[in-house]
Amino acid sequence: MRHFFILMSACMLMQYTQAQPMTTGNEPYRPQIHFSPKAHWMNDPNGMVFQNGIYHLFFQYYPDGSTWGPMHWGHATSKNLVNWNEQPIAIYPDSLGYIFSGSAVVDSANTSGLGKNGKGPLVAIFTHHDPVGEKAGSNTYQNQSIAYSNDDGKTWQKYPNNPVLKNPGITDFRDPKVSWYAPEKKWIMTLATKDRITFFSSKNLRDWQKESDFGANVGAHGGVWECPDLFPMTHNNKTVWVLLVSINPGGPNSGSATQYFTGNFDGKTFTPLQTDTRWIDWGTDNYAGVTWNNTGNRRLFLGWMSNWNYANVVPTAPWRSAMTIPRDLSLELIGDKYFIKSQPAPELMAGTKTAVVLNTNANTGDITSRLGQLKPQSSFKLSTSKLQSFTFTLANEKGEKLVAGYDAKTNEYYIDRSNSGNISFEPRFKNKQTAPRLTNAAGSTCTIVIDAASIEIFADGGLTNMTAIFFPTAPYTAVSFKSKGTYKIEYVKLK
Repeated sequence: MRHFFILMSACMLMQYTQAQPMTTGNEPYRPQIHFSPKAHWMNDPNGMVFQNGIYHLFFQYYPDGSTWGPMHWGHATSKNLVNWNEQPIAIYPDSLGYIFSGSAVVDSANTSGLGKNGKGPLVAIFTHHDPVGEKAGSNTYQNQSIAYSNDDGKTWQKYPNNPVLKNPGITDFRDPKVSWYAPEKKWIMTLATKDRITFFSSKNLRDWQKESDFGANVGAHGGVWECPDLFPMTHNNKTVWVLLVSINPGGPNSGSATQYFTGNFDGKTFTPLQTDTRWIDWGTDNYAGVTWNNTGNRRLFLGWMSNWNYANVVPTAPWRSAMTIPRDLSLELIGDKYFIKSQPAPELMAGTKTAVVLNTNANTGDITSRLGQLKPQSSFKLSTSKLQSFTFTLANEKGEKLVAGYDAKTNEYYIDRSNSGNISFEPRFKNKQTAPRLTNAAGSTCTIVIDAASIEIFADGGLTNMTAIFFPTAPYTAVSFKSKGTYKIEYVKLK
């Protein structure tokens, strides 16, 4: 299987083919509609920022091996969120340590004073991780530093007086996400500090002061808190602030996952509207996700498509790891609680057109023969007004299969990769993943995105999301869908 894009409107399936591959590799499991480096190790997305029509994606990168090692910032750019061009390494380790996760901002007013010729710079804010200090038992081996670019991200210079925020004695003190807080004309840094999030502020990106912290006694705490993100969203003209927090371990289906909180932020303190645990994705393979800066009212999210349970041993070469597809976030109010909805960025669907519409009354719901073989540049859309238990299956001639679906008895969506192919590299990889349905609506809209070795499910319009990777020993060539009820099937041809 090369790659395809599936949409389901309870359920709608759509096959997507990219005009040009984003990498030159044709290796087994090489993703085509997800970013992956041409070679070597990658993890967290970093420094995502939009400037002058270009989406910048920086990422944790080890250029000398395919397992985790001394971290650099890799770099890729795109004009359309689909075709990515891998750029030279942006930021290298130095005497202060490895270059851990962080963010980047457009300092348009040159508050940092690091711009030139009347133009503000791009400023990257990252964690310097000192492996020598860590090995020696220090509790101050992680500090926050900055680098800047005056040529639109092509080259970077580190600030000579790094670090700009020194560690007060917290062993996990990392992953700064910085954004502009317009009401008080200051920058806000959202920082992971062991078992909580600490907020700092600055007028110039160089001098920081603590404002408050949040989270020591709320949310999931099965592991250390990492990779936070704080941003406002609007729902029916009401501003709601969202705080993302990744956690490892402690995810809902084992290992890594990202939780979120909704609340209010006044430039100093985050006050939650709810303190129960909610996950932006219930699957095993969406971690360390954050949003792009400088995209206006659009909130665009990307995650690392792997899990620390097995990230170092998945059977790919010469690279390891990919990112999720970019996702548009929105809010939905259910009762008195706000939930995040995720949908694939619409750029992925550019150039599609409807070719044939079929109608069927399948009392048994078995429409395997109508779906048939997987074919490039094609899609199927199935619609029903009443959601019932269903299964969606990818299979190959060896009898390997990936099964996803909805179980009405438990009111859960699921992904089962126990017979999906190569599962021997980590015992927990074969575990069935489940996620609750969060709405009582009769019908459903569900989007499924499939690439060479991944599935992403956006159920009920993106209220419940699941992401999982898989590794069949031969490409999946057949797709089937089974459910009781009446369905409309749309066949879509993509260019």
